[in-house]
Amino acid sequence: MTTPPSSWTRFMTSHLNWPRHFWRESAPPALMLGLLVCFYDDLELLDAAVAQVLLHQMIKCSHLRGFQAGVQKLKADLLEIATENQTLNETLGSLSDAVVGLTHSQLDSLCPEAVHGAISTLNQVSGWAKSQVIILSAKYLAHEKVLSFYNVSQMGVLLAGVGTQAFHAMDRRDLMQLLRSAISLHVSDLSPAQQHGVLSKVMEAGDTASGIVEIQGPFFKEVSLFDLRREPGFNSTVLKEKELRRSQALFLFELLSKTTRRPEELLSAGQLVKGVMCSHIEAMSVDSFLAHFQHFENNFSLLSPYQINCLAWKYWEVSRSSMPPFLLATLPARYLASVPASQCVPFLISLGKSQLDSLVLDSHKKNSVLKKVQQCLNDSVADEYTVDILGNLLCHLPAAVIHRGVSPRAWATALHILRDCLDLSPQQKVAVRLRLLEQHGLPQNWTAETTKDLGPFLVLFSGDELSSVATKFPDILQQTASKMAGTLPPKEFLQAVFESVRNSSEESPSSDRSPGCHGVSAPSSNDIIKLAEANACWAPEGLLCLGEDVFLRSVELLGAVRSFSPAQLRTLKEKAVQVWDAPSYWREYHLASLGRIVLALTEGELQQLDLSSIDTVASLSQQTEWTPGQAKSILQGFLEDSGYSVQDLKSFHLVGLGATLCAMNITEISLIKISEFRVVVARIGTLLCSTHVLTEFKRKAEVVFGGPTEWSSSVLQELGTIAAGLSKEELRMLDKDLMPYFQPSAIKCLPDEIFKELSAEQIAFLGPENAAAVTPAQRRQLSMLQLQSLQRALDGAKTRSWLDAPPSASPTRTPSSLSPPGPLGSTVETLSPLHTGKQRVTAQAPLPFTFQCQPHRWIPSPTFCNFSQLFAEITDTGVQVTVCWPWLRSVRA
Repeated sequence: MTTPPSSWTRFMTSHLNWPRHFWRESAPPALMLGLLVCFYDDLELLDAAVAQVLLHQMIKCSHLRGFQAGVQKLKADLLEIATENQTLNETLGSLSDAVVGLTHSQLDSLCPEAVHGAISTLNQVSGWAKSQVIILSAKYLAHEKVLSFYNVSQMGVLLAGVGTQAFHAMDRRDLMQLLRSAISLHVSDLSPAQQHGVLSKVMEAGDTASGIVEIQGPFFKEVSLFDLRREPGFNSTVLKEKELRRSQALFLFELLSKTTRRPEELLSAGQLVKGVMCSHIEAMSVDSFLAHFQHFENNFSLLSPYQINCLAWKYWEVSRSSMPPFLLATLPARYLASVPASQCVPFLISLGKSQLDSLVLDSHKKNSVLKKVQQCLNDSVADEYTVDILGNLLCHLPAAVIHRGVSPRAWATALHILRDCLDLSPQQKVAVRLRLLEQHGLPQNWTAETTKDLGPFLVLFSGDELSSVATKFPDILQQTASKMAGTLPPKEFLQAVFESVRNSSEESPSSDRSPGCHGVSAPSSNDIIKLAEANACWAPEGLLCLGEDVFLRSVELLGAVRSFSPAQLRTLKEKAVQVWDAPSYWREYHLASLGRIVLALTEGELQQLDLSSIDTVASLSQQTEWTPGQAKSILQGFLEDSGYSVQDLKSFHLVGLGATLCAMNITEISLIKISEFRVVVARIGTLLCSTHVLTEFKRKAEVVFGGPTEWSSSVLQELGTIAAGLSKEELRMLDKDLMPYFQPSAIKCLPDEIFKELSAEQIAFLGPENAAAVTPAQRRQLSMLQLQSLQRALDGAKTRSWLDAPPSASPTRTPSSLSPPGPLGSTVETLSPLHTGKQRVTAQAPLPFTFQCQPHRWIPSPTFCNFSQLFAEITDTGVQVTVCWPWLRSVRA
């Protein structure tokens, strides 16, 4: 749908331009416009009352995703008419959702009484920016004086503007009532700091267990493992409506499994299934496992790759003939050979409904899975039926199959799936682009209908190819871009969108009278809305010359642009200083509206900010790109402005400080109260701090949970990156069964020289997800035996027999299946005794493998056998081994 021609809209609406009293009858013409109201452009004769009616009708315009720039401009024009000869205080409650277009200064000018009187409207409006919510909440609460359950329950979407300290100061009974009421639906909109402000009060006194039980939905995820461990009075019923962290689920499942004899009670208890361990799955009888597998199947999105791998092994052992075919993809690649040609269709359907990227994390193993898929397809996608069978698998097919293997009959259907593929490789993108060029020719020759149909694929074309589209169909290009919110399109696509907006907008010189802005073309509010991420194409001088009103209306949008360079961010920061004065005058809502622009603040400017509120600091800590110096400035600024010392910090302060905690030194960390630290361990465990900081946090965790040898799976999962503070000795002492319960982020944070201290057995038990998290630098430190174990973990090999021979792949094999692996301990090649000189032996060894050097009689002991001159290349079926060693007698695998 393109923008209706202005003349057509004017014709339609002008025929409804009846006498004024007609607009106020029971069926006024304004109510008959439907979606045409979104394009109303005859504003000359409207009065305030009619403008208000139209504004109410325009609520439905939010559905027109490609036209929001025009819709917002029309709302702003109607808003101006609706408030003619009246103040905002008088009209606030009658402006519908157009109030979200009010600037900070307009909202700040409102009196508390006006906000209180209009709260029943304001609390339902969607689309508020965080900065607007902060202002309106402050105005409303200024009228209320005391924060009680009643006045908080009236706030609706504005609840997120209540300060963390204000929540903590509320009466505990009012907070408990809030958690039971309808307003609790908005608790998930609170920042982590605000949520912990509520939690700390709820847990402060009284019946802690009943307080925990009252916490519903996503808010429950913030309850600490420490508090759960103190309150064993849970049952599966109360957990059904709660969202759980994996650490919570691990603890609660283990706890409840001791008292519940019916597995279905636990497996059907909502997100509790996240806590199922391999030992629980292995302990299930055959009948019980098969009877209750449906509970697992209904919740696959909640299960980790390790849990799914455990399920696959259990199914393979108890009933491989009825095993859901996609589970085979989580087993070592050779098990795919058990899929005969007759079972290809169920295999493809089953795999196509899953998310392959989360099911198979190792690229080599994924290639093996895709080879099986291609084998089943015979390297071609013949028709629409085959496309339907493949489903999401189409996103993973090799470029050659996409280019030559998808038949013309299947191509149109395939395109509908390919347009939703988020992570096509460069080769796949080239293949899709070539197919489009073969079928439709160059974009410059496309019709409007073709351009619209192929909109999502415009990102595949070069800037030169897109220039004609930008000229011929700017609206279509801009609508396509508007549907890509949240993604980062290629620079050439953004440049084309930028040019299309520039070419179609009515350029006017900047209204900024600053030196250097004379004659400079600066963006309008309309341009900024249309461009979204493409605002990154503005030159810094254009951004510096933004008009003040444009900046005020657009600052939130500009702060959300992820592609801005440091130079552009610095320019926008300078603009903020021009408009709002020096940073020392900025308030919390200013900083909330700036988004990524705050990253341009220097350490000196950060020290000027008023950081006395933890909510202000929490707003800053949402950004993750601070330098260590900037983070230290924020931390010190909060401590100085608030008057708190480190030992005074509450749990919600620690959460609000976020990544700036990484700027603490060892002495400061040691001063944090254990009573506050223990309830925010999971939050701190998400931080990517330096090793010495993580080590100090680990020491504090030992006070809470005991030494590493006492840790359970739930504790290790709760600790997150804090576990990367373990020493070599502590890491070596960890039970191998705990290895899957490291968080992948913790594995990545382990220093290379410490990670290599893991035994081969511990590495084999990492599980697919943690094995995939091992960094190239960590991998380079590993021995051959450790690398072998890592590959087994990536493959999803069975851990309990990690040094045993794997079972044969399957009793049923297709003619093209791989030959079965050889048994462990078989001699790959034996050589006659060698007297002198280096000899090279190359042999194929199946996985898993070990080596034994049988020394010649002249060598006194096997200690001379080492692998300093052993080379191995891991392949799909095993390891290609090359050994160079004098006096070598044999190599065994």
